[in-house]
Amino acid sequence: MTDTQRATTFKDLIAGSKPVLVDFSAEWCGPCRVMGPILEDLKRRVGEQATVIKIDVDRNPAAAQAYQVQGVPTLIVFKNGQPVWRRSGVMSAEQLQQVITPHF
Repeated sequence: MTDTQRATTFKDLIAGSKPVLVDFSAEWCGPCRVMGPILEDLKRRVGEQATVIKIDVDRNPAAAQAYQVQGVPTLIVFKNGQPVWRRSGVMSAEQLQQVITPHF
């Protein structure tokens, strides 16, 4: 997949009315690894009402640059293609559920 295809796919994914939580992370980042099981828990909690994805900033620098991601993990909730919430650092599944639920 080329960077252009990847960017188009990412843009298409965040363009919908369903909220999308994007975890901008990196393999070398300890706190990012902590977020893995938390995001799996969140996916179980929100089901089909929201999409939860991880973006590796080293493999997808264009996406990270487009949203000025300077540290990882950075969590951004998108709705209709626009960021509606953003925070850096580790958060619990409960906290993330409270953030994303109003955007259903």
